[in-house]
Amino acid sequence: MHKLICLLLMCLSVSSFGAERAIEKEVVVAAPVAAVWQSWTTRAGIEAFFSPQAEIDPRVGGAFHIHMDPLAESGMKGADDMRYMALQPMKMLSFDWNAPPSLPEARQQRTFVIVRLVDIDGKSTKVTLTHLGWGDGGEWDRAYAYFDRAWGYVLGNLKKRYETGPMDWTDWMNNLKQAHSQPTAK
Repeated sequence: MHKLICLLLMCLSVSSFGAERAIEKEVVVAAPVAAVWQSWTTRAGIEAFFSPQAEIDPRVGGAFHIHMDPLAESGMKGADDMRYMALQPMKMLSFDWNAPPSLPEARQQRTFVIVRLVDIDGKSTKVTLTHLGWGDGGEWDRAYAYFDRAWGYVLGNLKKRYETGPMDWTDWMNNLKQAHSQPTAK
């Protein structure tokens, strides 16, 4: 009996070490699955809720470039050079992802995002986002905390897109123009 208890405790401890931290967010969107799918797989769809500029090629290995700062130099616009990893039409898509430019060490590596869509009633869609592949400590912990907040905003904007219309990026872009016109401190 003692051996069985020890084996059980060992299995439990191994499985807890194997568990990876993940960000998981969920929202219900007042739109059919096909519309929500288009939001994640077209340039117009992404720009209506996620970012003011995007390059989208919805195929495995295709571009999923999300430019939160279209005025920045190449490689510093946001999720530059990201790629779709998998697409199961109307059900699931995944893409690689990187940390913000303010976290250069973590930014050199990639994490992975999975978005799942589930039809609720033909008029509403449950969207579940899971973000995996995190390292530990330092910039990884800061990137994790950043995206734990950011994905909530992104999914909130997706929901609002279907409640009140596409995002108006005018103020966002004006703030970016102002920030880019400021001399940088040396």
